[in-house]
Amino acid sequence: MSDVENLITDNIANWALAVQKRNATGRGSSKKVELYGIKKLRELIRELAVRGKLVTQNPEDEPASALLNRIASEKAQLFESKEIKKPRKFLDITENEKPFDIPAGWAWARLEDIGREWGQKKPDQQFTYIDVGAINKELGYISEPNILEAGEAPSRARKLVKEGTVIYSTVRPYLLNIAVINQAFDPEPIASTAFAILHPMGGMSGSFIYRYLRSPSFVKYVESCQTGIAYPAINDKQFFSGVIPVPPEAEQIRIDAKAQELMSLCDQLEQQTESSLTAHATLVENLLATLTSSIDAAELEQNWLRIAEHFTTLFTTEESIDQLKQTVLQLAVMGKLVPQNPNDEPASVLLEKIAAEKAQLIKEKKIKKHPKVQPIGGLGDLPSTWEKIVVQDFADIRLGSTPSRTEPTYWNGEIPWVSSGEVAHEIIWDTKEKITPEGLSKSSTSIIPARSLLMAIIGQGKTRGQTALLGIDACTNQNIAAFVFNENFVVPEFVWIWAKSKYHAHRGGGHGGAQPALNGKKVRSFSFPLPPTDEQQRIVEKVDELLAICNQLQTHLQQAQQTRLHLADAMVEGALS
Repeated sequence: MSDVENLITDNIANWALAVQKRNATGRGSSKKVELYGIKKLRELIRELAVRGKLVTQNPEDEPASALLNRIASEKAQLFESKEIKKPRKFLDITENEKPFDIPAGWAWARLEDIGREWGQKKPDQQFTYIDVGAINKELGYISEPNILEAGEAPSRARKLVKEGTVIYSTVRPYLLNIAVINQAFDPEPIASTAFAILHPMGGMSGSFIYRYLRSPSFVKYVESCQTGIAYPAINDKQFFSGVIPVPPEAEQIRIDAKAQELMSLCDQLEQQTESSLTAHATLVENLLATLTSSIDAAELEQNWLRIAEHFTTLFTTEESIDQLKQTVLQLAVMGKLVPQNPNDEPASVLLEKIAAEKAQLIKEKKIKKHPKVQPIGGLGDLPSTWEKIVVQDFADIRLGSTPSRTEPTYWNGEIPWVSSGEVAHEIIWDTKEKITPEGLSKSSTSIIPARSLLMAIIGQGKTRGQTALLGIDACTNQNIAAFVFNENFVVPEFVWIWAKSKYHAHRGGGHGGAQPALNGKKVRSFSFPLPPTDEQQRIVEKVDELLAICNQLQTHLQQAQQTRLHLADAMVEGALS
């Protein structure tokens, strides 16, 4: 077994356990985690391949210099017969251009030296169109080409390609949209002008070229010469002037075989890891579901003991800890997190006090009276001492506004003004913007008292449905619904627990076009479980206690993940050095 195979097999656990949350969007982004260790292992195999460290050299192989001489002669004949344009002329390769040392028998060349183009044509009949969307860039082949009629041809459909051609997207090259044309397409394949076209000459492996174009060394070269900010790009001349290490033809064949073998090992490791993560997530989900579906306290305790026995093996991913946090919140608002105290004043009496206070505020015209609403969302079975109500039964919902941006005297004052982007499951102690008393009086926003709950009612991404507690008196913009209520009756932190437990349900209640939104009436209609005030406080204390444990777990996990990521990087660096 080779040193590289030993590096893989002896460190299987390290490669597989090095995972991180996926941040990027786009193809493949539906997966919640990135298998960072396996990704780095694939990069390492490619890099070892193009540095001559994947297979042993055979001194009996014909040297690469002889291969390059044959290619040069063949290209000269093709030019003489007018099959290709005159090759571009570049200066001799300097020592500074060589990114690393290569084995004896290898040679450095420019990309121009090892391949050819097939020319361009405007489609005049049905054709197979290859653009960046047709590429499976992780595996390096064409997976989703389009068959178009000549009249449907985009203006960029011009570059001819054939089976074996290597294509490289020169627009936003950091996306690594690179592939080898893996089959003979019918009808005739034509690629976008966004690609540089490089068809390997005899003796050159398209797979080897593909690996090198993805290597950190070539990526670094491209970054040094690309131009543009939003859409960085390199031109064909810059691409073809890039240098590439050329192994002997026989060694290229051995490299391709070994690389495919090792990539298959990576495929197996990736499948096993993904299956393990999926099974783990399903197990955690099912076990936590037994808690929320428990009929009584005795069954809940029994189900919890079953989980507690395997706590350290169950909650080993960020997703599982997030699920645990959400379960804690759900149990809290179902009345299953703390025992009921028969000496507590029941919520029915509490509700009468709230109603009396609201009636007085309406009489004094401090709040508006709203008609009854149909509850949105179910609550399930609740303890007998609780009450099922809607938000408007205990809270006055107030929407803010934005003072005119064209009037400078309305802004840069001392009154905190909350935007919906600042409502992100945190306590708000300060705001990015502040308005003046004039801005307050000349708009329909109002001062919301500290300890009120804020809910973002518009926005895509994560914003809509997110909540925050106000730590200060502040006003808000029109995209926020403020819950104003008497904290002597309803504990603000309990309301926040409820809002976070229903986050996904609430954001799903938004309607509209590009930016689905909630509105005041919908927020007032949300179903709300009302426990006795004393029990609300006990629930808040228990939730704080349990979430603190979850946060400790998460901190330890993140530290362990960082260690694994650093270890994966260190193994790669060690192998290359």
